[in-house]
Formats: sequence, C-alpha cells, structure tokens
Amino acid sequence: MQDLSKNQVLRMMEHYGNDPQQLIAVLLDIQAASGKNCVEQKWAELAAEVLKVPLSKIYDVLTFYSMFGTTPRGEFIVEICRSTPCYFNRCEEIVRWFEDAAGIKMGETTKDGKLSLLFTSCVGTCDIGPVAKIGDDVFGSLTFEKIKTLVKCCREGNRQELRALCQN
Repeated sequence: MQDLSKNQVLRMMEHYGNDPQQLIAVLLDIQAASGKNCVEQKWAELAAEVLKVPLSKIYDVLTFYSMFGTTPRGEFIVEICRSTPCYFNRCEEIVRWFEDAAGIKMGETTKDGKLSLLFTSCVGTCDIGPVAKIGDDVFGSLTFEKIKTLVKCCREGNRQELRALCQN
C-alpha cells in the first residue's frame, strides 16, 4: 500500500468539516488509510494544526484508546483481554498459546506485517473469557487448536473464516 499524502489527510479532515469535535473519527480514518494501522507523527501534527487542537491532546487520544497505534502494527491486531475475570480464568495460558502460534511476543508484530499481539482492557464478554478481540470480533472459549486456526486465518488474510469463528 502507498503512503498517505498530505492532500488525502487534508480531505479526511475536510470531510468532517475540520471540526475538532470529530477528532476521534478523523484519527480513525487516518489510521485506516495509513496501511500501517497507526497514526504517524506527521499526521498527528497536521491534525493538530488544521483542527486547532493541541498536539498533546491528539497524543492523549492516541495513547488512551487501545484502538489507536502510534507505531506500525499488523493488518490484524489480536487484543487479549487482561481484565481481572480473564486473568483469573487463565489469560496467561491464552497469551502463551497466541505467542507460540504466531511466533511473536506480546507487543510485537509478525515480520510479514499480518499480525500484532496486544493486551486490552475488558471487552464485556466475561462469560466466555478469557477472550481475544480481532477487529470488532470477539473470540472466547479458546483452545490451543482454535488459536492456531485464528492465527492461520490472520496470516492468510481469510476474514470470512475468521468471522465464522467469532463468538458474537
């Protein structure tokens, strides 16, 4: 994928009327179009300038919400819940299984850029925990075999099969 241009980013902000109240929507669009699943510093600075929002506020948003990244991340972001219920329901084992299946550690991205492993806060599905979230889909009642299948789907870019494994 080609890098974003300044004009593309400016058009994204214009789409929202250059309204600072639309900051999250603007940043989500920039991240989605980046091809790197992150908001690079140059685009954060441009957003601050155009939306007339302090750069510190932009970074407050980018670092507070787990959906945002400030460094390149994989096409598929696997977020493993580490809230108290999931933690006590063997979250650490699930983390090891994902690390083994993906060949990376938490916080890392595969060399092919397909998959990143991250922690997240509660996603509200404690009844099937511990859970992993990939995009908007939540996966629970995880076994090592199911995790291997999830990782395989991500590596192959098979969104249809991935969605079929979803719990919600």
